[in-house]
Amino acid sequence: MATVRKIALILGGEPVLKRRVRSATELRLVVEKGLPKSTLERTVRHVVTDRSEAREFIDRIVSPATYKRRKTLLKPAESEKVARLARIIATAEEVWGNPDDARRFLTSPHTGLGGKRPLDLAQSELGAQEVEEELWKLMYGLPA
Repeated sequence: MATVRKIALILGGEPVLKRRVRSATELRLVVEKGLPKSTLERTVRHVVTDRSEAREFIDRIVSPATYKRRKTLLKPAESEKVARLARIIATAEEVWGNPDDARRFLTSPHTGLGGKRPLDLAQSELGAQEVEEELWKLMYGLPA
């Protein structure tokens, strides 16, 4: 499992979260309060380099109209989606050993995931669990 510290860094770290996050409990509390709006774009751009594709991906998490209305904080449900995405990114980086290989894995269709892109599956908690299972199979050399 990805470390809470790595997840917090992908979200923007202490400068963005306005506090040091050292435990799962602290991360949960920050997410329940609502993540800063900037964490959404920061997290998506961590893995999606094309601007238009990043915008489309952001729009799937929070509609454009809703995103514009948000002043500073996302709602808890939106924050959970962003934190889940950061968790998947952190896990992929841990398994692959570097951000570029993790990015390629997350943005490319994968046969072990029914031809879907891991990034797309990570939109739901069950899909994210599938992606994590696939990553751990790759990590431990199990048939993937």
